[in-house]
Amino acid sequence: MNYSNTMDRFMFGGGFFFIFFAVFFLIIAVFLVILIKGVSEWNKNNHSPRLAVQAKVVSKRQNVRRHHHGGAHRHSSSSTSYYVTFEFESQDRLELHVSSQEYGYLVEGDRGTLTFQGTRYISFERSL
Repeated sequence: MNYSNTMDRFMFGGGFFFIFFAVFFLIIAVFLVILIKGVSEWNKNNHSPRLAVQAKVVSKRQNVRRHHHGGAHRHSSSSTSYYVTFEFESQDRLELHVSSQEYGYLVEGDRGTLTFQGTRYISFERSL
C-alpha cells in the first residue's frame, strides 16, 4: 500500500472535508449553546420577581482572565469580573456579579438593603 496515495485520497477525497466540516459545526454548536444559555438566563431574570431584602456584604472576589493574541504582533490583554457575596438574615448566601464601580463602593461588613432580580444585581443601599 502506497502511503502517499492513501494520504492524497484522505486529504482530497472525503476525509479532509469531513474533518473540516465536523470542526466547523462543532464550533457553531458551542457558540449556539453559549448564546442560548445566555438568553435563557436573561429571560429567567426578567421573569423573576424584583426583591429588596436586608443583607450583609460577606465577601468580595475578582476573576481576572488573561487573553493572549498571537500572530505577527504578539500581545495580551485581560478582563476582570467582579463578584460580591451577600448574606441574608436567614443565613442564606448569594453571590452576584457587579460592576467595577459597585465593587469599589461595597465593603465587607456593610449592611443594608439588597435589590436583585434572579441572578441580576440591581443595587445595594447601605443602612446607617
